Amino acid sequence: MKHLKPVLIIFSIFISIIFIVPTLLVLPFSSEKETANLDEKLKNPPSVEELANSVEVAVYRSNQDLIEKLPLEQYVVGVVAGEMPADFEKEALKAQALAARTYIVNQLLLEDSTVPKGADVTDTVSHQVYKNQKELAGLWGADYDWKIKKISDAVLETMGQVLTYDGKPITAAFFSTSNGYTENSEAYWPNEYPYLRSVESPWDSASPRFEDQKVIPIKEFEQKLGVTLPKDGSVGTITSRTEGKRVASVEINGKGFSGREIREKLELRSSDFTWYLKDDHIVIATKGYGHGVGMSQYGANGMAKEGKDYQDIVTHYYKGVKITESDKLLQKVTAQR
Repeated sequence: MKHLKPVLIIFSIFISIIFIVPTLLVLPFSSEKETANLDEKLKNPPSVEELANSVEVAVYRSNQDLIEKLPLEQYVVGVVAGEMPADFEKEALKAQALAARTYIVNQLLLEDSTVPKGADVTDTVSHQVYKNQKELAGLWGADYDWKIKKISDAVLETMGQVLTYDGKPITAAFFSTSNGYTENSEAYWPNEYPYLRSVESPWDSASPRFEDQKVIPIKEFEQKLGVTLPKDGSVGTITSRTEGKRVASVEINGKGFSGREIREKLELRSSDFTWYLKDDHIVIATKGYGHGVGMSQYGANGMAKEGKDYQDIVTHYYKGVKITESDKLLQKVTAQR
């Protein structure tokens, strides 16, 4: 037993050290009162609404020769108001808002050398027609309140949504009235886009712009086209048409033109045309109004009247597209600036 006592004493001391030392180490940092804690406040990513309001659009006002800056969604309101009648169906207005927003988001991601320095976009048909609140109040007069509310609601109900194809914003082309069909992009422009394909648009026949007639003196016709009509009374031949039923090519006394060339030189409403000679004038009949590529505005309104919603409208006119939240694209815009 006597031999065990030193061992027990040593063991007891060892056990005491194990318990006492950690306590001694902790005591200097212990206090009845904590002075400060490490806070944790994780930041949520900005919402689509916050991003849309933080992204600014610089619009070149062509008549005033100045740049107007405003939040993106406010800009979309001004475009819808400038591009589509406010008395159109709300679902058509929402489809227009989606097209307008897609257009400007895509524009903000590009470097456009055609716009004046400091601007992102112009207020003309070269980009998108835009009118501010003051201009709209002057145009609409007593109807301003209900018109601006209707358009603002349409924009708000599609806020942050854009049209994408393969994850990228599309070229959201639109125009007034088709001839019953929209046009493949490459039939009017150099580039072929898989989502800008010719589709039927029968609703356009109800548009007040569906048919038009223009009478041009023969001398003016010849001068504008740089041709001389033959003495036999013939006035040319349409040699091919596009998938959208518009004139692809025409020949006049041995000289060839594209349908687009004829439309632009003679300032016609559409490239779906025909004409005949009457006395000393050329009488030209056209169907549709605009280039015919993308969404027909009167077609969209016709679809909405039949109960189709804006998703139905945009996926009819833009093939294979998706409606996507714009937050990632807007973050990219912000990062580029």
